[in-house]
This record gives sequence, structure tokens and C-alpha cells, in this order.
Amino acid sequence: MDLARLRAETPGIDRVLHFNHAGGSLPPQPVLDAVLAHLQCEAVSGPIEAGQAATPALEEARAEAASLIGATPAEIAFTGSATQGWGLAFAGLPLKAGDRILVGRQEWGGNLTTMQRAAARTGAVIEVIPCDDTGQASPAALAAMIDDRVKLVSLTWIGANGGLINPAAEIGRVAHAAGVPYFVDASQAFGQLPIDVAALGCDMLAAPGRKHLRGPRGTGLLYVRQGFRLDPPYHDARTAAWTPDGPQLQDSALRFEAGDFPMALRLGLGTAIRYARGIGIDAIRGRLDTLAQGLRGRLAAIPGVTVHDLGVERAALVSFAVAGVEPAALRHRLAVEGITIAVNGVAYTPLDMTSRGLGEICRAAVSYLHTEAELDRLADAVGAAARS
Repeated sequence: MDLARLRAETPGIDRVLHFNHAGGSLPPQPVLDAVLAHLQCEAVSGPIEAGQAATPALEEARAEAASLIGATPAEIAFTGSATQGWGLAFAGLPLKAGDRILVGRQEWGGNLTTMQRAAARTGAVIEVIPCDDTGQASPAALAAMIDDRVKLVSLTWIGANGGLINPAAEIGRVAHAAGVPYFVDASQAFGQLPIDVAALGCDMLAAPGRKHLRGPRGTGLLYVRQGFRLDPPYHDARTAAWTPDGPQLQDSALRFEAGDFPMALRLGLGTAIRYARGIGIDAIRGRLDTLAQGLRGRLAAIPGVTVHDLGVERAALVSFAVAGVEPAALRHRLAVEGITIAVNGVAYTPLDMTSRGLGEICRAAVSYLHTEAELDRLADAVGAAARS
């Protein structure tokens, strides 16, 4: 990994010490160039005409995205966010009274709200997969819960409130053996962990472009396994073309991809995918693990600081609290010093936060761009806050 080159290609690297990559990363210059270049084309050629000319590039991006996760291009739809993709897929899942939906404790709050609203309408019920002693969703506990009323297993691979990585492939094996649809929210995994949808055994996977992949905000990816039939809640002339025999749904994930979309952002997403693949996801994962573990060690050594991360294998999200300092106050104090962190509350991961008796936590998400000196700077700033 040519760290010097990667940092030089990141315009914001010297303007802010950014530890909110789990919320949104600093994009590299090639991504910005791709977005701006297409917007310029739209300005001089017209948006529709520029979009038609860029269609081959978009399909190249789809092929890149498919290769990144071990899928085929026909299984990839581009969306506006992970939430949008996840919601479109879920809306196509038929539910009735008595059906059971099994979720991991780290489930994203937006997914839970969507499921709860559907359960209220249909009479389905939502149940939580118990965690093992490490805090991760237990495949053995899931296996004991399976019966013929289970219609969905939904797992957020990496929760938004810490570094715990759920055993997504092991959960997938249980769901697959039972013939139960399996949805994976890979929002924090996309661009951070190697992803192979066949190894995961998932029927659907959703992810955004803006986080660890360093793509534009307002972009997302939706994988739907070929042969897994879902009917989205609405259509247009692209998702279901009109024929003399009536509307014909796309026989691929394109049934989830509307015809009107921000082409510039999706071309930027394709560039971000190529950029990450050029570095190598394995190399990214290895560096992130080293940096995150180093930051956890630094923070844990500070009197008054508690690191909240659970799990066996951990991601680049580091969750912590400073005794006597409200998370929002610490975020503000660090922002004044040019350091950005995030604050995660109950609304984002309600089941896990409530189960653990947590209200709010601080979250520092590292990037492969960070240096050891930058980790020291963050730890020194947190230590100063803890002593004040």
C-alpha cells in the first residue's frame, strides 16, 4: 500500500483529522474527478444525452461491483443508499400473521423500524437471535429457533455502535440449510472486509458507497441472488417495461433500479470500487485491523476511558466513553481541535444499546489512510478531555 500516494490523492487529508469513516469517508480525487466530469458533460450535452453516452461506463461499474462481492452483474442494482436497497428488497417479501422474522441484536435501527411497521400491518413477529458470550449473534441459538414459520433471517454484519463483526457466513449456513431467506446489511463491511456472497449464503445484501469504500454520498449497492424472486413495491418503465402482454419485470436485480438516477454519483461509485480493488480489500482489511487495535489499546490505557467494543473479530469502528464527559460534548471539543468523531445513540442500534444499558457512545472509525502519529493525536486529545 503506497500510503503517501493515497494520502496525496485525498484533498481533505491535511484539513481535518477525520475519524468518522463509518459515517462517511473522505473521497479520493479520482472519485471527485469522475463525478465532476460527468456533471460537466451534462451541462454541455444535456443530462439524458450525457447519461446515454456514459451507459457503457455504468455497466463497467456494475461488473466491478459484482466482482468485488463475488456476484454476477445481473445480481447487482445500484441504489441511493443501503437503507433504500434494503427497504426495497424487504418490501417484496410476503408476510402474514404468525410469520417470524429473526434479527441479530446489532440490527440497524432503520431496518428494525421497517420490519416493525410491516409486522404491525401483517401480524408477523420479530424475534432477536441470542448472542454468545462474546456479544456476537449465535449460530447455534439461531438453529434452535428455526421452524416453518420463520420467513426471514436478517443480520447487520457490523453494528454501527462498535467493532463487533458478526459471524455472517455461519449464520448464513443455518439459514440456507433451513431454506429461509437471509438478508445481510453490509453497510460497515463494504470496502472494509472481503465479501463473497456465495460464502455468506445470503439472498440479499445491501451496502452504501459513502463509508469505507470512499464513494459519493447518495449511492448504494443492492445484491439480489439470481433466482430469488422479490417484487419491489413500485416500478417504472425501466424496472418493468411495457409490452403488448402487459408490464414485464426485469429478470434480474435491475427490477430494483429505477430509470431516473444521479449518473454522476454512480460513475463516482464505480471509480471508488476500482480504487479499492486496486489497493486490495485484503490489504485494506489488514491495515484497518492493525490501526483499530492500536487505537483501542491507546484509549484503554487512558484513566477514565472505557472501550465498549465486543466480539472476537473486530472492525475499524472503535466505541468508547469518557467518564464524566458527555459524548456530544467530547465530539464538540475534538471538532474545535480539528478532529472529527461520531456519537452513536440508541436509535441507530436500539436492541444492542438497550441490552447493554448504553445511552450514547463515542465512535472513532479509522481509515487505512491514518498514521500512527494521528492515532496518538486522537488519544492525546481524548486523554486531555478525560483529565479535565
